[in-house]
Amino acid sequence: MALALSDEAEFSIVCKRNASLTPAERRWVFRSIVALSLGIASGFAAVGAWPVVPFAGLELAALFFAFREIARHEQDSETIVIAGDTVSVETVHAGEHRRVEFNRYWVQVVVEEGSSLGAARVWLRSHGRLVQVGRHLPQEQRLSLARELKLRLAKR
Repeated sequence: MALALSDEAEFSIVCKRNASLTPAERRWVFRSIVALSLGIASGFAAVGAWPVVPFAGLELAALFFAFREIARHEQDSETIVIAGDTVSVETVHAGEHRRVEFNRYWVQVVVEEGSSLGAARVWLRSHGRLVQVGRHLPQEQRLSLARELKLRLAKR
């Protein structure tokens, strides 16, 4: 969670996914796993256990698709800005940009406790529009964000 204040904004926060590997590191890890897995599968095939090779291929295909999904979402972020009478939320999800603006005096912070996964969800709601915020934050920081937004919106 990174906090950044601009000149005209009273409050601004950018929430991004935690990417532990850079794209280059992720490619290196994938190539290393491919080499190791194919080496082991080739060893088994050399001693007559050839059915290991297709299963190694399936395993590597699954890993490829998992890494591709990680890469697709590595730029996901949320930017929440409170400036004057406006609360704007800009989200980037899988390359799609979405911006929603709320009137500061009508927007509500809604905390949905204990969903099916056990984690609380935080929403901004006004006039039938809902936007989930804090999706990229751990539970504790998400609840802290909700408290901070409630405080900032109460200072009208």
